[in-house]
Amino acid sequence: MQPATLQDRAVITVSGQDAQDFLQALITTDLDLLEDAEAKPGALLTPQGKILFDFMVTRDGTTIRLETGIEQAEALLKRLTMYKLRAPISLALTNPADVSIRFDAAPGAYADARFAKAGQAVYRVYGPAGATTGAGDYDRLRIANGIAVSGADYALQDAFPHDVLMDKNGALSFKKGCYVGQEVVSRMQHRGTARRRVVIAAAETALPETGTPLTAKGRSIGVLGSVIGGSGLAIVRIDKAGEAIASGEPILAGDVAVTLTLPAWTGLDFPAEADEATA
Repeated sequence: MQPATLQDRAVITVSGQDAQDFLQALITTDLDLLEDAEAKPGALLTPQGKILFDFMVTRDGTTIRLETGIEQAEALLKRLTMYKLRAPISLALTNPADVSIRFDAAPGAYADARFAKAGQAVYRVYGPAGATTGAGDYDRLRIANGIAVSGADYALQDAFPHDVLMDKNGALSFKKGCYVGQEVVSRMQHRGTARRRVVIAAAETALPETGTPLTAKGRSIGVLGSVIGGSGLAIVRIDKAGEAIASGEPILAGDVAVTLTLPAWTGLDFPAEADEATA
């Protein structure tokens, strides 16, 4: 697979003696567990526990880098500035930013922890990276491993972290203490109430466009996200999908029959009854 340039990324750098403490009290990622050459997913939530902003987090010495989508970068910077008050930190935005994907280790590359969970070696590089191609290989690998991104697969302020597997991919901490929205996601975790999950959809023909409803017995159970040919991602009610699978009822994306699987790395299964999947 060829290195790929991502065209829609921005970077916010948070620097200063209190940079880590400042972010640790706000975002879902446990920065105490962030390795120097690692890129971890994370989010800043609403008080109601939904994803307000999402990003990849890396460390560059004492500076922490938040890589996010260009469409949310300005609003994320504004929100961080609001929380900053008199904290001895500096915030800087590069929009757009040079971000590329590699499939082999290189100096200055950060291993993407989401893909590592799935047993795949994918690296993020910041700054000019030489010759690259489009992101086709990256998106195919992302779909094949059930790694969702905002915009293509879910809308910000509409999804809970559990919906997009943040409880499984290292983005969500249940041990570090309080952060915005922490009480809600902790309650979902301990009560096992998460029923929407990312699934991999496969069809024998081309899938319809992103946003197409998935139905079983004529009722919507989810929505199709990223699509390449006959493969795609969707966020579905896994209890409803499990009922359809157990009874042999077809699941359709528009009028195309699909097979749904949960990403193997999550350890999740479809429940046969209206209950949460078990790991």
